[in-house]
Amino acid sequence: MSMAPSEARANQTLRIIDASLNRIGEGLRLLEDMARLLLNDVTLTQQLKTMRHELITGDWALNQQLLQARNAEGDVGIGLEAPQQAKEKALPEVVTANARRVQQSLRVIEELAKLPDIKLDSQRFKQSRFDLYTIERNLISKLLRKDKVAGISGLYAIIDAQFLKGRRHVEVAEQVIKGGAKIIQLRDKTTDHRELLPIAQELKSLCAQHNVLFIVNDYLDLALAADADGLHLGQDDLPIPVARRLLSMDKILGCSVATVDQAITAQSEGADYIAAGAIYPTTSREATEVIGLDTLRLIKKKVGLPLVAIGGISQDNVIEALAAGADSVAVIGAILEAESPQETARQIVARLESKGE
Repeated sequence: MSMAPSEARANQTLRIIDASLNRIGEGLRLLEDMARLLLNDVTLTQQLKTMRHELITGDWALNQQLLQARNAEGDVGIGLEAPQQAKEKALPEVVTANARRVQQSLRVIEELAKLPDIKLDSQRFKQSRFDLYTIERNLISKLLRKDKVAGISGLYAIIDAQFLKGRRHVEVAEQVIKGGAKIIQLRDKTTDHRELLPIAQELKSLCAQHNVLFIVNDYLDLALAADADGLHLGQDDLPIPVARRLLSMDKILGCSVATVDQAITAQSEGADYIAAGAIYPTTSREATEVIGLDTLRLIKKKVGLPLVAIGGISQDNVIEALAAGADSVAVIGAILEAESPQETARQIVARLESKGE
């Protein structure tokens, strides 16, 4: 016996909702796995997992109706694939494709839920769609920065103008890079920005040639103008959320902290790595509180970001910092005050790579 017209229309509507819910579940699962297994990002993973469970887990009566209406073998859309869908995609493209797929399906259900015979909350699907716009941006942003964040390891050399004693920034940076530094940070509180920009640009070019990260300390405008790989901020500098919005999505953001609470806050606000210190007494900064190795260990337990130990780091104590949880060590005076920055950097790198063996 054939269905009545109204029953047939309802069945067709349920088929659309069923297909849309399947697409939502599949797309969200992929995005969730990327956040969890590629990025190790607890926040994004939880957001995506919660959204997936709230949208897909309906009441059993509705699920029965959807299963009854399902007709996969009769779906004329199977096998229809646009040519561009067959090409290889980079990870950010995969995120965008699946996020769009979910967003479009959410919009479909949002509209169909307005029909009188459909017992679904249209507003719920609308809100999830808008939530996913933000999640998509954050996920792509972190994927674009993934390789740079992974580069926060080994020797992090800070080129501080007050220790140069007439030498050129680039001259010293080149020596330190030859010694094995993986990251160069420009810190200069004395030079006018107009004069500092060409220095930053030259450092950026040098670092790019050697596949070394180039970070600018404090100055967002300089980091943007020089196309630095990232920006490093202190507790009294521009707020992390503001800097995160103004930086390009592929630029990393570091933050100096002295307490566990500051580290947790920096992580929640969008920092990509944390520099904790001063670990030991230091001559590079006035009135700097020494937090010691115990605080470094506590921060490592509470925060999942790459951790840089800074303050009084030298060849004699880098292994202690590494053992306490540091992924990288930031060195200033021990290198810049040395007779040969290149040789001192080489010795520190050798110690890091040997891990004290």
